[in-house]
Amino acid sequence: MVAGRYLIVNADDFGQSRGVNRGIIQAREQGIVTSASLMVRWPAAAEAAGYALAHPRLSVGLHLDLGEWACQQGAWSPVYEVVPLDDATQIAAEAARQLAAFRGLLGREPSHLDSHQHAHLGDAARPVIIEIAERLGVPLRRCSPRVRYCGSFYGQTPQGSPLPDVLCPQGLLRILNDLPPAVTELGCHPGLDNDLQTMYGAERAHEVEVLCDPQVRTALPAMGIELCSFHDTALFGG
Repeated sequence: MVAGRYLIVNADDFGQSRGVNRGIIQAREQGIVTSASLMVRWPAAAEAAGYALAHPRLSVGLHLDLGEWACQQGAWSPVYEVVPLDDATQIAAEAARQLAAFRGLLGREPSHLDSHQHAHLGDAARPVIIEIAERLGVPLRRCSPRVRYCGSFYGQTPQGSPLPDVLCPQGLLRILNDLPPAVTELGCHPGLDNDLQTMYGAERAHEVEVLCDPQVRTALPAMGIELCSFHDTALFGG
């Protein structure tokens, strides 16, 4: 067990759009974001990679994109599907393609692995992606004992209803105050311009505001929380 509270603030969807890139960059430069996960299939991926190359202290992982789903009237339906989530062979091939694209963009391995809408946790995908993470020697979200995951900083219920009490400085501070002694990854989805067709749109700009709020950063030392990133592998035995 780590003696202390260490916090990785990881922004998902880096590269999905220019607005998302702008939000993540602002939340890093003016806020508490320390890490990001890159979606290599999207048009703004090269722009995101260029920023990462110019700012090597930002740890960047691979945000595997196997599809996206939206909840409408209580039922989930696909927005798009990259591969069937019940086909391990196709999942493995697609993961290999996206990993190769990541290496092509950044010239290095990802610092960590996760996936869009946690698709890697499905029955067929999970063992495939665990094997890749173990081969790379990097943490995989919700599957690595070295880094616990907190997904509470999200402005909607699983069904898409708004949670305004979460996306405010007080809401984030409540989440942080409850963190145990450990290395914790706090997931977030900052973005600007609302330039994606997604059920999680306007909330992204609110995340930027909260992540950049001065009282949040000021509160961290008083809580005994130290910001870090996936580059700090000594903290979790990497």
